[in-house]
Amino acid sequence: MTENNTIAFSPDTLAVAKKIIARYPEDQQKSALIPILHLAQAEFNGWLSPEAMDYVASILNIKPIEVYEVVTFYSMFNTKPVGKCLLEVCQTSSCWLRGSNEIIDHLKKKLNIGVGETTADGMFTLKTVECLGSCGTAPMLQCGADFHENLTIEKVDSLLEKLRSKNERSTYLKSLNVNG
Repeated sequence: MTENNTIAFSPDTLAVAKKIIARYPEDQQKSALIPILHLAQAEFNGWLSPEAMDYVASILNIKPIEVYEVVTFYSMFNTKPVGKCLLEVCQTSSCWLRGSNEIIDHLKKKLNIGVGETTADGMFTLKTVECLGSCGTAPMLQCGADFHENLTIEKVDSLLEKLRSKNERSTYLKSLNVNG
């Protein structure tokens, strides 16, 4: 954000956004929408406010509704504030059969939150999602760009400790490959 409370990318993030947009023909800039939304979500504290979505639309020279449609369709985008670490637990058939409900119940008790809620310290938000494409290594959860597979209660507890000690926002940014 800028000093007058209008939404804007930092100079470094804007440079990355321009690099991503440059990958596409001038009349096809909308193709950069999803990676730019990931940048915006990382830049603006893990979620996309209407102002952030309008800003993305202005950068890509598209209508705000085109951004809203994408943001509300994909579970990877958040339209309300989330914790530094968004724990997205898969609950599709393979994960459910291999114990994702027990993982979800454990996280709810351990973090003292429900699904869709954030811990009082703002560190963790718990979310259930549909298939994350890791059926062979179920149950699993995603935090930022990292998959955590073949989960057990012990692995979940270890992950929570590791994330607490890092105390940083988990994002999808490393999956964008903006250096190439």
